[in-house]
Amino acid sequence: MTPNTFSALDHQMMATALKLAEKGQFTTTPNPNVGCVIVDGGGQIVGSGYHHKAGTPHAEIHAIKQAAERAIGATAYVTLEPCSHIGRTGPCADALIEAGISKVVCAMQDPNPKVSGNGLKKLSQAGIDVASGLMLEQATQLNRGFVKRMTTGRPWVTVKLAASLDGKTALANGTSQWITGSDARKDVQIHRAKSCGILSGSGTVMADNPSLNVRYDELGFAKQQIDEEQLRQPARIILDGKNQLPNDLKMFGLAGPNIVFNRTRNSLLPEHVTQFQIDAKGNKLDLDAVLAHLGKLEFNNLWVEAGGMLAGALVQQNVVDELILYQAPKLLGDKGQNLFVMVELTKMSQAKMLHWSSVRQVGDDIKLTAQFSGQIS
Repeated sequence: MTPNTFSALDHQMMATALKLAEKGQFTTTPNPNVGCVIVDGGGQIVGSGYHHKAGTPHAEIHAIKQAAERAIGATAYVTLEPCSHIGRTGPCADALIEAGISKVVCAMQDPNPKVSGNGLKKLSQAGIDVASGLMLEQATQLNRGFVKRMTTGRPWVTVKLAASLDGKTALANGTSQWITGSDARKDVQIHRAKSCGILSGSGTVMADNPSLNVRYDELGFAKQQIDEEQLRQPARIILDGKNQLPNDLKMFGLAGPNIVFNRTRNSLLPEHVTQFQIDAKGNKLDLDAVLAHLGKLEFNNLWVEAGGMLAGALVQQNVVDELILYQAPKLLGDKGQNLFVMVELTKMSQAKMLHWSSVRQVGDDIKLTAQFSGQIS
């Protein structure tokens, strides 16, 4: 490894590679988002590409193909360590060697134990100058779900909330449409589209009969990055410990997978609904076991849209990475429903601590993003 002293050109080219990698956010799961640019000795980009979809060529392959013979003696900037193993595609490290690349700069090592430094080692052994760590924070943020799954076996969990200025999610009678404005709801569609699955509880689903899908017409600027025919519907995942779900829910008739977690199989649900049995923890499904199972199914990012009971349970069991709250300039009064249902705290030291990631206005509403201490910022 060379000392991590990077030039302005290095930063510029890695920033370009990261921008390319972002184009795969809606389609690459369960693979990471990766971008690559190949630069000749004069500082000109001669090849570029990004990973589009699992099972298709990786970013490096697209860039090498574009560069052709101009790759000889060039430098490759790649946002994630080139793979060194054979999966659904061949090793990218071998492809870079065969293309005649003289130097490889990567943003981060691959957290996948099948790679984990082996790609850089193979390149170095082939006489290629290698360096890593350039724009590491940005690269890690881009693939935080993949990183978490590879290091913990569980997906990155984001709980989405919508509330009035006085912190109420609905009126006392359950009416909640619509607390936030149309811009906030369109913003939610983008988050859904980037997620592998949308998690909710049976109570919320039976009360609202939601679609929990991605509506392409509401994706706004994201439509520039994905065509409607490429749109991947995230799995709809429902927790139903008491087998309360009816078989005629709206979501069961929509495109995309439906998954139900329960204690015992519900024979009344449609055959195309996948069911997994999970042990209980107390009188509820073991939420950590659910997340571990989703990790085995290669879910990187999980988006949660649930009521106060499930949202509170997830927070109390310390399995949430991030909260996103859309707060509307409305007052619903003290009889409205709360964001979280949690056990009473008796000391301030018992409070769950978070840190702000971002605060911005979305239409008439404020979008507050906060992460629990110790998570990727």
